[in-house]
Amino acid sequence: MLPRGRPRALGAAALLLLLLLLILIGFLLSGGDLACERREHRGPGPYPCALTPRVPPDGPPSVDHPGPRRSDCAPLRPLPRKCELLHVAIVCAGHNTSRDVITLVKSMLFYRKNPLHLHLVTDAVARSILETLFHTWMVPAVRVSFYDADELKPQVSWIPNKHYSGLYGLMKLVLPGVLPPDLVRVIVLDTDVTFASDIAELWALFAHFSDEQVIGLVENQSDWYLGNLWRNHRPWPALGRGFNTGVILLRLDRLRQTGWEQMWKLTATQELVTLPATSLADQDIFNAVIKGHPGLVQPLPCVWNVQLSDHTLAERCYLEAADLKVIHWNSPKKLRVKNKHVAFFRNLYLTFLEYDGNLLRRGLFGCPSPPSPEAEQLQRALAQLNEEDVCFEFRQQQLTVHRVHLTFLPHEPTLSRPHDVTLVAHLSMDRLQMLEVLCRHWPGPMSLALYLTDAEAQQFLRFVEASVVLSARSDVAYHVVYREGPLYPINQLRNVALAQVLTPYVFLSDIDFLPSYSLYDYLRASIGELELGGGRKAALVVPAFETLHYHFTFPSSKAELLALLDAGSLSTFRYHEWPQGYAPTDYARWREAQAPYRVQWAADYEPYVVVPRDCPRYDPRFVGFGWNKVAHIVELDAQEYELLVLPEAFTIHLPHTPSLDISRFRSNPTYRECLQALKDEFHQDLSRRYGAAALKYLTALQPPRGPT
Repeated sequence: MLPRGRPRALGAAALLLLLLLLILIGFLLSGGDLACERREHRGPGPYPCALTPRVPPDGPPSVDHPGPRRSDCAPLRPLPRKCELLHVAIVCAGHNTSRDVITLVKSMLFYRKNPLHLHLVTDAVARSILETLFHTWMVPAVRVSFYDADELKPQVSWIPNKHYSGLYGLMKLVLPGVLPPDLVRVIVLDTDVTFASDIAELWALFAHFSDEQVIGLVENQSDWYLGNLWRNHRPWPALGRGFNTGVILLRLDRLRQTGWEQMWKLTATQELVTLPATSLADQDIFNAVIKGHPGLVQPLPCVWNVQLSDHTLAERCYLEAADLKVIHWNSPKKLRVKNKHVAFFRNLYLTFLEYDGNLLRRGLFGCPSPPSPEAEQLQRALAQLNEEDVCFEFRQQQLTVHRVHLTFLPHEPTLSRPHDVTLVAHLSMDRLQMLEVLCRHWPGPMSLALYLTDAEAQQFLRFVEASVVLSARSDVAYHVVYREGPLYPINQLRNVALAQVLTPYVFLSDIDFLPSYSLYDYLRASIGELELGGGRKAALVVPAFETLHYHFTFPSSKAELLALLDAGSLSTFRYHEWPQGYAPTDYARWREAQAPYRVQWAADYEPYVVVPRDCPRYDPRFVGFGWNKVAHIVELDAQEYELLVLPEAFTIHLPHTPSLDISRFRSNPTYRECLQALKDEFHQDLSRRYGAAALKYLTALQPPRGPT
C-alpha cells in the first residue's frame, strides 16, 4: 500500500512538467529559439518587435562570426507590405552582360511575391536587347525603366580603373543622382548574382537601418582589404575586411541629404593621390568612404552576398543550402572558380540559366496589376478564340507573343559597303549544323532568327564558342526567339531577322540553302548595275536548285552547275513536288541568259529574292508549313515590285529529314483545311487593302498540293 503523500508529490511533479511543456510550446509558437533574442525593432514594418539573430560580442554578423544560421534559428523579419513595389537597380552594358541580367532576373522572378520595378542603366546595345526582351516577355507586375549609361560616363571617366568592368563598374556611385528624386529605397545588384530566396526578405533589412545609416552591405568575404594576399599588395582603405558591393541597399533620400556626390568624389580624389587606380571599381571607393564615415553603413547578414571569389572565405558563412540567399560569382573566372561547394552553386545557377522563362509569366496572387495595353489586347483576342474550332491551334499560335532576345551573341557589324546585302534566314536546333557551311559560302553579313528553348539557347552558345568558323564571324547577328506552342512560327521568325538588318538590301533565304560562293559579291554588283538605289522597286530572283545527295561537290560556277543538272546530280527546286512554286523563273531561259530578265507573277510562285530592307514584312498568320513565302511574293507583286531573274545567281537546297510541320501537312487533312482557311482570310485582307487589283490573286487560292 502506497503512502498517502506520494500521489501529491507525483501530482505536483506532473503539474510542473505540464507547465514547462506549455511554456515551451508557447515559446515555439511565438517564433522563438534559444539562439535568438528579442531586440527593439527600428524603422517601419508590420512587426513592432522582430526576432533577430544574436549579434556576437565583437560586432555584427560576418564571415568570422556569422551568427545563427537558418538551421539554428529562423528569425522573423518585418517583410514588406503585401503588394509593395520593390525597386532594383542594375548597371548593364554589352551583349554578354545582357544575358547575365536575364539569368539574374529569372532567379528574382522565381522566388518573388511582390511587384518589381527594375531600373536598368544600360548602353545602347544592352537597351536594345533588354527593351525588346521585357516588351515581349510580358511578365505581370514588372516595370522596367532605362537610363543612358553613356550620359553618365563623364561623371566617372576621370577615375582610373583596372577592373574588367571598366567605366560601367563605377556607375553605381552616381545612382542617387540618376534615379528618380522621389525614389527613397533601392536594392542595387551586380549582374553576376543569383537569388536563392525572395528578394522581399532582402528589402526587409531596410527596417534595421538607424537614422544615420544610408548603405547596407555584406562584409567582403576575403582578405583582399587586409593587404596580405601577396607581397606589396596595396588595397584601398577599408573598415576591417571591408564590404562587397555586389548587393547594396541604398537609402537614396538620406544619401542625397548627406551630400553623397561630394563625399565620394572628395574621397576618391584624395586616395588617387597615392593610389594609381581602383582595382575593384566602385567597391574601392565605397569602402574608402565608409572607412572615414563608419556610421553610414548597416552590415547585412553574410548569406545575402555569398561571394565566390578566388580567395573566398564564404564557406564560413553557411552550414547548409537553406542558409543561402544570394550567390555572387565575383571572380573573373565565374563558373570556373575553385570552391569547396562550387558544384552546388553552379547547378543552382544553371537551373535558372536554362529555366523556361515562359513559366515566369505568372501573375502574383493577391496582387492584381493592370496589364499593359498590348497584354490587355492580347488577352481579349485569346478570350475570343473558340477551343472547339478545329483550327484553334493555328489561331492560338498566331496570337502567341514570343520572347525575343536580339543579338544573343556579340555582334559587330562591318562598315556598310555600297549596295550591301544581308542574308536573312531562320532555323531551329535541328538545323544548327548548317551554320558553319553557310558561313563558308556567304562572307557578308547575316541576320538569323533561331527558334529555341532556354536550354537549347545555351547549347547553341556552346556550339558557337566551340566552332572556329563561327567564332571568327562577328558580322552574323543571332536573334533567339523562344519556343512556345506546337507550330513553327516561320514568318514571325523571318520578320524578327528582317527587322534587325542594317544593310540597304536583304537576301531572303532559308537555312537549308547554300548560295553560290560568289553570290554575295555578284548581288552587290548587280544592284549597282541595275541602279536599284534610285527608287526602282525590284525583287531580284535567285534561281533555286536542289540535290538529293548528302555529299556532293558544290559547283563553283554556272557552267559547273549546268553540268551537274544535265548529269542528274541536281534538279530545279521542287520540280516534282511543287513545280508551280518555281517554274515562273523560266529555267530554260536562265540556262542561256546573259543579262537579267523580267518574269511575271504567277499563282503559288515563291522564289528566293533580294529586296530592299524596307520591303513588306511576312504575314505572321502563316505558321507551320505552307504558303508562308507565297503570301510574301503576292504582297511584293501587289506593291508593284518587278521580278528580275539574275543570270549568274543560284542557290542549292541540301537534303534533310522532313520537319514535323511538313509531316503533319502531308498526313493530316485538318491541317490542310486550316491552311486553306488562312489563305482565304489572306485574300480577304488583300481585297480590303488593294481593292480590284487583288482580284488576280484569286487563282492563288487553289487547294494546296505541297507548297513550302
